[in-house]
Amino acid sequence: MLFRSKYSVGIHPWYINRDNINDELSKMKIAALKENVLALGECGLDRLCQTDFKLQEKVFIEQIKWANEIAKPLIIHCVKAHHETLQILKEHNKTSPVIFHGFNNKEEIAQKIISQGYYLSFGKQLMNPTIEKIFSKISLEHIFLETDDSDISIDEIYKQASKIKNISAERLSLQIKKNLETILKSIPI
Repeated sequence: MLFRSKYSVGIHPWYINRDNINDELSKMKIAALKENVLALGECGLDRLCQTDFKLQEKVFIEQIKWANEIAKPLIIHCVKAHHETLQILKEHNKTSPVIFHGFNNKEEIAQKIISQGYYLSFGKQLMNPTIEKIFSKISLEHIFLETDDSDISIDEIYKQASKIKNISAERLSLQIKKNLETILKSIPI
């Protein structure tokens, strides 16, 4: 499978516009049906952005419902709202895979996320000793790696992750590929 033309679509909490949200949700739903769309996201909750939190919750719930309906994974953006995010996922019976993007929080939160069967994605945060310690305790079956918008290359991220886990980059890469294959099995073809 060639991933170059694969992507996700979603309504990020930073960009929710109350005035046209129904139109944006309709566009997102149509786009999400395309074969090259692998997931919905980034979507979620962010207590530090300017968007009204209740509106963020409403839009997040709509995206969870749509992801469930079309059986595609969710990529979660979550800032200072992990409890609410996990509660909403539970209440709306999220049935397909969930990846928490750019994880940068406490070990307790990481364990709560993993205990629900969800995944954590790490990037430049792996250079932080606190996150490094958390990452070292998480099973390989629950991780992804990313660069997001950082200036650190994915090779550097893999090198750091391999060092933390004390495994080869090849073994790490194979496990992440296996994690991706597990997630992609949820997508109807």
